[in-house]
Amino acid sequence: MYAIIETGGKQIRVEEGQAIYIEKLNAEAGETVTFDKVLFVGGENVKVGSPVVEGASVTATVEKQGRAKKIIVFKYKAKKNYRKKQGHRQPYTKVVIGKINA
Repeated sequence: MYAIIETGGKQIRVEEGQAIYIEKLNAEAGETVTFDKVLFVGGENVKVGSPVVEGASVTATVEKQGRAKKIIVFKYKAKKNYRKKQGHRQPYTKVVIGKINA
């Protein structure tokens, strides 16, 4: 069984036992989080939401919080002596999907 959930403005396909990296959540490591925005549940019985499946939820356990590798944002305008260099590290939350309640 799998489901498509929405979190952090993104839609993610999840299965039970799967570890995923999502946008940062306000939860400590070891806590349980519930995703209520379930858009689709697949498997033997398919349920499609409009826009969400009523009564469906996905529970997950927060494994860790972290920040991704640094990326360099470099802005440059030719012949104008304009250069701007910035670094950015996107925060993330790693969760392990526990149960899909459909």
